[in-house]
Amino acid sequence: MLKDPMHPGAVLKELYLAPLDMSAIALARQLKLPRTRIERLIKGITGVTPDTAARLARFFGTTPNYWLNLQTNFDLAHIDTDVSQIEPLRMAG
Repeated sequence: MLKDPMHPGAVLKELYLAPLDMSAIALARQLKLPRTRIERLIKGITGVTPDTAARLARFFGTTPNYWLNLQTNFDLAHIDTDVSQIEPLRMAG
């Protein structure tokens, strides 16, 4: 797992939109989404949903799993829950 992965919205902004000089509004139009969904994603307010991942993958020629994995890696790196008190299951045998 990455130590401090970027939010998928930051990846979208820096690696995809900036090089294309494309705005969030223009991308939202291309993806047939409300502009607020893309704006909130880029700001890190919301995460990538399977629907958004499929649309981004289609448009940018990636895979939905690429976008969902970015989200999963970000989420796992930012877990606030202490699981150290949970005893692992020990199978008999």
